[in-house]
Amino acid sequence: MLNWRQALALGVVLGALWALLRTRRPGLAIVCREASLIALLFSFWQIIQKVTSSDGGDAIGRAHWIERTQSMLGFPNERSVQNLILGHPDVVRLANLFYASMHFTVMGIFLLWLFFRHRDDYPAVRTTLALSTLGCFFVQFLAVAPPRLLPGYVDTAELYGESVYNAGFSVDNFGAMPSVHILFAAVVGWYTWRVSTSRWRYIGPLHFVVTVFVVVATANHWWLDGVAAIAILIASAWLRHGTLVLWHRWRDPRVATAVAAQPVATGPAASLMDESHR
Repeated sequence: MLNWRQALALGVVLGALWALLRTRRPGLAIVCREASLIALLFSFWQIIQKVTSSDGGDAIGRAHWIERTQSMLGFPNERSVQNLILGHPDVVRLANLFYASMHFTVMGIFLLWLFFRHRDDYPAVRTTLALSTLGCFFVQFLAVAPPRLLPGYVDTAELYGESVYNAGFSVDNFGAMPSVHILFAAVVGWYTWRVSTSRWRYIGPLHFVVTVFVVVATANHWWLDGVAAIAILIASAWLRHGTLVLWHRWRDPRVATAVAAQPVATGPAASLMDESHR
C-alpha cells in the first residue's frame, strides 16, 4: 500500500504523462489520466486519515448523538442486525472478509467493465464518483466513531482476528461518517442497473444490499453513515450535470439544450465535456 506522499507523486507523474501523451497516444493518455485521478484521491484520503485518527473524544460523543438520533427516527438498532449473524461464526467471518476485500475490488471491476463495455457512460459515472468521494472525504474531517467502538456492540473483525485496523494499514478508526463503503456500493448498484441491459445487471443492486447489511452487521457503520453517503452521491450527480449544462451554455447553447435533456445519472451527452477538452 502506497503512503500519501508516494500516491501523490504517482498521481502527479501520471498526470504529466497524460498531458504529454494526449495527442500522440490518446488511448494510453486516457489510462494515465484515470490512474492519476485514483492515485490523487487515495493520497488525499490518507491525509484525512492522519488528521482525524486522533479525534477520539469528540468522535465518540458524535457517535452517541447519532445513536440517539437514529432511535428517535425509528431506525432499527445496529445490534439487532448483528444478532442475526453472531451465532454463526462462519457467516461472521465471511462478513468480515467481504468488508475487508470487496470494497475496492468490486469498484475496480466495475470501472474496468464500464470503461471497456460502456465507454460513452464512463465519463459521467467517473466524474460523479470522484466528486462524491471527495465530498465524503471532506465530511470525514468531522470524526465519528463507528458502533464497534461503543459499548453494547461487537467488533466482529476484532473478535476473529480479521480487523483491517490491526493489519498495519493507515486506516482511520474514526472515519465512519459518511460510509465510503456504501457510497461505492451505491455507485455500482445504481449505474450497473441504469447502464447495462444484461439479465445479470441485478448483481449490482444485490452487491449494494449485501454491502449495507455487512457494514451494519459488523458494526463498522451506522445507518445514517449510509444515508449521508447516498445524499452526497445524489448531490454530486446533480452538480456534475448542472456544471456540464452551464459549460455548454457558455460554449454552445444548442448543445446545452441537448445536455440538459439527458438523464442526470448517465447518457452519451455526458462525454461531451471530456471530448471538448481533448
